Amino acid sequence: MSSSPDAPMPPQSAFRTVPRTGVIYVTTEASKRGYRQDDPDWCNLGQGQPETGALPGAPPRVTHVEIDPADQEYSPVAGLWELREAVAGLYNRLYRRGLPSQYSAENVAIGGGGRVSIMRACAAVGALHMGHFLPDYTAYEELLDVFRRFTPIPILLDPETGYDFSVRQLRREVMGRGLGALLLSNPCNPTGKVIAGEELRAWVSLGRELDCALLVDEFYSHYVWKDGLGLSSAAAFVDDVDRDPVVIFDGLTKNWRYPGWRICWTVGPKAVIQALSSAGSFLDGGASRPMQRAAVDLLDEAPTRAESAAIHEVFHAKRQMMLQGLRRLGVRFDLEPEGTFYCWGDLSGLPPSLRTGEQFFQAALEQKIITVPGSFFDVDPGKRRGGRGSRFGQHVRFSFGPSADVLEKALDRLADVVARAT
Repeated sequence: MSSSPDAPMPPQSAFRTVPRTGVIYVTTEASKRGYRQDDPDWCNLGQGQPETGALPGAPPRVTHVEIDPADQEYSPVAGLWELREAVAGLYNRLYRRGLPSQYSAENVAIGGGGRVSIMRACAAVGALHMGHFLPDYTAYEELLDVFRRFTPIPILLDPETGYDFSVRQLRREVMGRGLGALLLSNPCNPTGKVIAGEELRAWVSLGRELDCALLVDEFYSHYVWKDGLGLSSAAAFVDDVDRDPVVIFDGLTKNWRYPGWRICWTVGPKAVIQALSSAGSFLDGGASRPMQRAAVDLLDEAPTRAESAAIHEVFHAKRQMMLQGLRRLGVRFDLEPEGTFYCWGDLSGLPPSLRTGEQFFQAALEQKIITVPGSFFDVDPGKRRGGRGSRFGQHVRFSFGPSADVLEKALDRLADVVARAT
């Protein structure tokens, strides 16, 4: 018997299938095999999370949060004024000391996580061509697809040149494809490529000249190994904070090692911040008020520099451990990471049964090790490439975010995986 035309549709038919991002996929698959976040027998080299405990030389970790009675109320969508002021002041002291144009609280919006902050920006962007690089952060795929006012335009990076992309190439892409905006992670997740110094200055200058907005995800900007910089931001090369089309995303997640707080921010021209805040009023409603207030003290210059120095000391040593250990297994690198806490490994030199990211992931999972296949970073909004194989099918992203003892355990187990496959 056919259903009545007035009968409601089954709920599932009203919703599209939303693909799982790389980290969600690998943790879901691991959970089927008994993975729990608090299980010390698992080695999670997949999740983009730094170790969150105490580090030598770093400020003491926050272990409790006082809640002001006023903080039981909603937060302003743009964030608490005090935190917005603290973020603006930190950027001025770190990157804009002595420059005539300074950020103010009105140049900052607070969001409940990095994806939320970038989602607000995508919702506020007009009808234009939005450039994005391949490979790049997996979550960009859905962010670039869900808002249909702009058209995502992929820009291929070449592994054979270490993912380098010159200012001349950038000019050609912006002019030739009519890009009105460019979304990128810098340092790049997953490759570890860094645009810094005079090269970054040239990118900002080009964006200003051609009126192409640079939407720069700087969540790993305190994990910069290139030239011993330590810290890097496009904010240092902005001429006028209210006119230059530079929008920066960052937060406590990586650079302060408090991912669970879900406190992030956007820094940019006042008009952009107003637009993002309007988008936030219907997208997310604002970040946690108590956590925002607790974040204010973390953003003083002295503790920020101390935290960054501690990160550089500890994570640089883990970077070397991971690179050397993976090379011994036969993993190759198009580029040694110049930033982030990831190694972007090429598996083509491993035994045949381990040469794809998915094969390697499944084999490592049997030894309670989580990695992320490289194909997830081949960002394809709307799946417009018709199911063709990924250029990064033989790559894997390895995180050296966990503690050194976890990395050592993982490398020993991976050696067994490769030995069995040989």
